[in-house]
Amino acid sequence: MRAIITGGTGFIGRALVAELREHDWEIVILSRNPGRVAETFGQGVIGMPWENGWVDMLGPDTVVVNLAGENIAGRWTGGRKKRILASRVEAGKTLVRAVKSTGKPPRALIQASAVGYYGPCGNTPVDEYAPGGTGFLAEVCRQWEASTGVLESMGVRRCTVRTGMVLGQGGAFKRMLPPFRCFLGGYPGSGFQGVSWIHLADEVGAIRFLMDNESASGPYNLTAPEPVNFRKFAHMLGMVLNRPYKTPVPEFALRLLYGEMAREVLLSGQIALPKRLTKAGYRFKFPGLEDALRDLL
Repeated sequence: MRAIITGGTGFIGRALVAELREHDWEIVILSRNPGRVAETFGQGVIGMPWENGWVDMLGPDTVVVNLAGENIAGRWTGGRKKRILASRVEAGKTLVRAVKSTGKPPRALIQASAVGYYGPCGNTPVDEYAPGGTGFLAEVCRQWEASTGVLESMGVRRCTVRTGMVLGQGGAFKRMLPPFRCFLGGYPGSGFQGVSWIHLADEVGAIRFLMDNESASGPYNLTAPEPVNFRKFAHMLGMVLNRPYKTPVPEFALRLLYGEMAREVLLSGQIALPKRLTKAGYRFKFPGLEDALRDLL
């Protein structure tokens, strides 16, 4: 089997590539800088430009995993918001054009999205049957998911993966650790906002599960079945690190530093449950936060 991956040099993409290599998949990574692919993975992983050369690889022996998208961390200026949206939507449209041009649809498409789809939900649990929310991230996720939606009418089995905060040696979790290690750990704002998290091993495991499961289609929350709020998360992280965890970051400071991003990401949250994923039969390696943190640290 062959996997064509966009965003393959990112945090989740690198872990997925490592998993697929262990199981003898042929791996093609679409990149605007194919040389970076060679530097990152060495031999055995093919880097190809978006513009040409890979379309003929589509077909019934190929699964496409679309992870492309600019990182949302940092202050959202007008230009940054345009890049966040465009990087996601244009990647999806490019894949659609490729499938239409070749007439050889892939076996399946795994389309990335995020729990931001549901908008700020406080501590009200949501699953995949909940409607989309409001705000910039919710709108980005709607357009992100819709960018490849037409492939379903072309017979492509499509799974949309709405990912929470991924815990691993990178991403948001990596940025959280230094304050805790310096005895300044805490939580943003009130700390009562929900944290829908997932261990990187389960993020990759769930994607693999959906790639292989011929009956899987539609949206899936890639989140652990035991979400917490930020106070609980900080408590658990401090306990595992043997560090204090009660230094809150004031809401006004976060708003001053990060503006809209603070309001939508740091000071609000979701309790997104993986209802469809567990119903489909996926078994989590790390359903609980303490075991996940101890494995990573």
